[in-house]
Amino acid sequence: MDAAHLEKLNEGQRAAVIHGIGLPDGRAGGPLLIIAGAGSGKTNTLAHRVAQLIISGADPRRILLMTFSRRAASEMGKRVERICAKALGDKAGILTDALAWSGTFHGIGARILREYAFELGLDPQFTIHDREDSADLMNLVRHDLGFSKTENRFPAKGTCLSIYSRTVNAEAPLDEVLRANYPWCAAWEKELRELFAGYVEAKQIQNVLDYDDLLLYWAQTMGDATLADEIGGKWDHVLVDEYQDTNRLQATILTGLKPGGRGLTVVGDDAQAIYSFRAATVRNILDFPKEFSPAAEIITLDRNYRSTQPILAAANGVIGLAKERFTKNLWTERASNERPRLVTVRDEADQARFVAEEVLENRETGMRLKDQAVLFRASHHSGPLEVELTRRNIPFVKFGGLKFLDSAHVKDMLAALRFAQNMRDRVAGFRLLQLLPGVGPATAQTALDAVADSADPIDTLDRLPCPARAQVDWPGFVELLANLRTAAAGWPAEIGQVRAWYEPHLERIHEDFEMRRADLLQLEDIAAGYPSRERFLTELTLDPPDATSGQAGVPLLDEDYLILSTIHSAKGQEWRSVFVLNTVDGCIPSDLGAGTSDELEEERRLLYVAMTRAKDSLNLVVPQRFFTHGQSSTGDRHVYASRTRFIPASLIELFECRAWPVVAPGTSPNIGPRQVRLDVGARMRGMWR
Repeated sequence: MDAAHLEKLNEGQRAAVIHGIGLPDGRAGGPLLIIAGAGSGKTNTLAHRVAQLIISGADPRRILLMTFSRRAASEMGKRVERICAKALGDKAGILTDALAWSGTFHGIGARILREYAFELGLDPQFTIHDREDSADLMNLVRHDLGFSKTENRFPAKGTCLSIYSRTVNAEAPLDEVLRANYPWCAAWEKELRELFAGYVEAKQIQNVLDYDDLLLYWAQTMGDATLADEIGGKWDHVLVDEYQDTNRLQATILTGLKPGGRGLTVVGDDAQAIYSFRAATVRNILDFPKEFSPAAEIITLDRNYRSTQPILAAANGVIGLAKERFTKNLWTERASNERPRLVTVRDEADQARFVAEEVLENRETGMRLKDQAVLFRASHHSGPLEVELTRRNIPFVKFGGLKFLDSAHVKDMLAALRFAQNMRDRVAGFRLLQLLPGVGPATAQTALDAVADSADPIDTLDRLPCPARAQVDWPGFVELLANLRTAAAGWPAEIGQVRAWYEPHLERIHEDFEMRRADLLQLEDIAAGYPSRERFLTELTLDPPDATSGQAGVPLLDEDYLILSTIHSAKGQEWRSVFVLNTVDGCIPSDLGAGTSDELEEERRLLYVAMTRAKDSLNLVVPQRFFTHGQSSTGDRHVYASRTRFIPASLIELFECRAWPVVAPGTSPNIGPRQVRLDVGARMRGMWR
């Protein structure tokens, strides 16, 4: 095991890589939990473990690797290939090319469901709805059941889908989910049960699956002993990245695949479990060792390769106060005299000015804008800063806002491909038909009803009477669907056909036609990277690109730009300099995220994640007051804030505390919470708004 490719690994990493490999009986080793602290080389360690399995004789076709995103799986595969090439020479390509079972839980689930569709009572030509399509279908059922016209306002479609999704992914009873997460909807429990039953039936009639079905159906197969053995028997080794971000349904799938734990490796960090809003539970990783007998071995990676020691000391201090965790203290050989800073500013306007000036000062010293990031708990927290950056002509990109696939024109293109793939998909068809002039909801509904009952849907559409305004466009619409159904042009030429058909409608519907057309060209470029329409639709739905062009604020003319990001979107990233906005109670922790002890602990982990993104410099900004608009009987007013409770007095020595702007001797100090009892000026200004 002293091979050259292991020489650069530290002791903990090497132990994780070789665990259970080369046992005398040739069997896979027992279950392994790798607790990988922030910046500890987790990805490198996991890639080396996969490579070591292959180098030691494991069949790469019998290795299942599941990551948090398809992009991460692709990068992991490339790393494995490089490591194998170093150790095996010419044989490496043959072996790693066969590492075919790598991807996300949902992506692997989609492949399993297509392979076992008939055994599960599914039509293998099913299409997959994204979240918005699922919400639209939920809304159709909601309307059909009369819940949209109730005397008291029934929960909106998005809320209904969120309740359904959490119930499925958390494997929890509906009444429990309502009580814990949606108490304002508890009175509708009976109606929600009826709605969800109707939603499931509608999906089955239309031959569509939603995002959650990919896990739910897979988990259901694990309840059948024969299917569980057959599917689990496909792989000798199962490795899972970011295990702290999995939900109960995913844990059920894993234990079904490897009930004894042999050959199972999970990697993660309980201190970075921040996705409970997606029904992820930190309990999966905390309870993993005792799921098996004998218990899983735990290997901790605590050497950090990213941050300076003062930043790690402060982050360790914050997470050290957590109620329950795997004990670890990050350390590094990167010494520094610069402690992270707690910067007190007067208000959000001063906070924006401070960040802008610091960013420009860093740039003057040779630090690119791209090497700096501003993080925040909620997307709207960056509003004043965005105004200030625009005023100073500082380009920026914001993550955590509008996604590429959320834009209407991109969804229109995908609807055409989905409807051609599965003409029972009423959501895709409803959207597509209404792109035609003169076609409204009633006409679209009539057409979809006719198609659903037809053995030849294209012929049925061709014969349907259409509104007078649609008569010019109708034949081209039917011809497009006919061509896509026969796949005569082949992939990816088919998406070019859709774009050519759609562009006249795009120009008619949207004023910013040229900008949106650029997105369609990018979508076409993305499509060229997939082997088939089915794979394109499946994988784009499961792992969409973050954003593009003006839809996300990406500067088109600037090569360098500042990064703005929610903390959730920043996970897994790193920058030389990091600013964290609004490090005060009410923002971190959020007022909405501090209702229970578990929620409060997750908010603590969010701050820890934000702090550990910084390599060289970390600024936690503490505004003393916020201006609120019309949220009380007194109208607009200032609300005073205090430093986040996650940095109590006992941790202050780990930070450099400073006020901004710096006040010269003999001048008036910043306005503080004990100096202003009544801000008369704000009230006077408010009289004229």
